[in-house]
Amino acid sequence: MDSKWFRRYGQAGPGEPGSPRLICFPHAGGAASAYAGLARLLAPHFDVLAVQYPGRQDRRRETPERGIAPLAGRIAARLLEGGPGPYVLFGHSMGALVAYETARALQKRGSAGPGRLFLSGRGAPGVTPSPHDQLDGDEAILAAVRRLGGTDAAVLDDPELLDMALPPLRADYAALASYRWAPDPVLDVPVTVLVGADDPVVPVEAADGWRERTTQEGEMLVFPGGHFYLGGQLGEVAGVIADRAGVRVRS
Repeated sequence: MDSKWFRRYGQAGPGEPGSPRLICFPHAGGAASAYAGLARLLAPHFDVLAVQYPGRQDRRRETPERGIAPLAGRIAARLLEGGPGPYVLFGHSMGALVAYETARALQKRGSAGPGRLFLSGRGAPGVTPSPHDQLDGDEAILAAVRRLGGTDAAVLDDPELLDMALPPLRADYAALASYRWAPDPVLDVPVTVLVGADDPVVPVEAADGWRERTTQEGEMLVFPGGHFYLGGQLGEVAGVIADRAGVRVRS
């Protein structure tokens, strides 16, 4: 797999023979390192690969992709270079949308799709764009980030750190603002939808709409916590991924 686009962390490695790949997609402003904890929990039963979008961390000098579908297309192309074998996709917040469009891009190319799509912390797309994606300027973006709680307040209050955090946030929110959902192709992949019970921007019923975006079976799981419920439920989420992927994780 292309090491510029896909990262492994800690003890995570290629996995046991025959182990599936878990491809993880970060939230807006986020980076591959957001999945380091999940990678450590699931290795070596999965080959956990976190996507590193251009324009952040060690890719900060690259031009960020300002469209969800073009970004998904680039990721899909690199996934196809990774060779055959079972895999599943997990995306949180903006990452759920990128994972969904990546699965659709793979489907358009006639590729064997993921065994399952895990969509976390995001409402299903529809004909009306989400108002939470239509943010005007840095102050609105920072207010949204503070509300969601995904970035350490120390980063937002430190001018130097904020200078590094803002460019990917601007690019990702611009990509979200420009996104327009198209009903075709209809996804043909089973989905597991995950959401925090107290998410301030993703009501449970909005997340449940994902089940209408596929021809296959879907399920809805609600966890304690807010938008970034993952931080407090990482073990439970890892267990769900393993169970739905048919992987027996030895303790």
